Amino acid sequence: MTATLEPPATREPAVRRRVVSGRVRHARRTRILVVAGLTFFVVYSLAPLWWLIVAATKSQSDLYTTGGLSFARFNLGENLHNLFSYQDGIFLRWMWNTVFYGTVGTLGMTLICVACGYGLAMYEFKGRGFLMGCVIGSFLIPGALLTIPSFLLYSDLKLIDSPAAIIVPGFFNAFSVYLAKVYAEGAIPPELLEAARIDGAGEYRIFFQIGARLMSTGAATIFLLGFVGAWNNFFGPLIFLRSQEKWTVMLGLYSWLKVKTDTSTDLTGMVVTGSIISLIPMVILMVSLQRYWRSGITLGSLK
Repeated sequence: MTATLEPPATREPAVRRRVVSGRVRHARRTRILVVAGLTFFVVYSLAPLWWLIVAATKSQSDLYTTGGLSFARFNLGENLHNLFSYQDGIFLRWMWNTVFYGTVGTLGMTLICVACGYGLAMYEFKGRGFLMGCVIGSFLIPGALLTIPSFLLYSDLKLIDSPAAIIVPGFFNAFSVYLAKVYAEGAIPPELLEAARIDGAGEYRIFFQIGARLMSTGAATIFLLGFVGAWNNFFGPLIFLRSQEKWTVMLGLYSWLKVKTDTSTDLTGMVVTGSIISLIPMVILMVSLQRYWRSGITLGSLK
């Protein structure tokens, strides 16, 4: 009888188990690093906000004698009363000015930039590439470089110390034009516009009834970014506004900080309280615009 030799046992399963276990350990380490990084950035982002909330509840003396991240005697009610009654409620006037300047300027900017982006994305015309290059090249120009020419121009137009000096410059934003163009190229099918033209629709009707609606998510993003920029605008009001009743909330809070330097009056407590109150419109705007982003994501997933 001849003995049959059995093949040696293969070691493939053991190698495969080691590879799988190595991948599991690598994935676990990656997940730990990602979670640690996200936790660090969350703490880094929320720590100033937490300090602001805590400081707004403290009295003027507790603000300097207690820990910055721990609560002391609750004094928020008195701080709010002092904030809204100081100088006959000038803070509320500043808040209204900021809301008015930001809303009007950002609405105009959103309409103009969405229309420009739509035109650059949907129409073929001579010089389109050069025009888009100029838009992108304008990103390289610092805003402070245009301060003196803008001041001279507004002086000739009699716009200094008027709301128009803050609202009109907000109508134009090169980055928003670029953002609208990129979004229009991905959100609007050219075939849909051709079908509308065949049906007899005019270009303005196509833009407002088709293009603008399909670009609603991009327009909401442009409006949010523009409003946040207008709300935090400090340099423009500092240069172009003279009357105190026309100031924005950022410029007004800055003037209260200077009071401590120029006189013996310390308004730091009201500045902190006013800062936390000035965040409320941003939170309301963010929450109210969430539905546009959710609908845009759902629309993209269906396509």
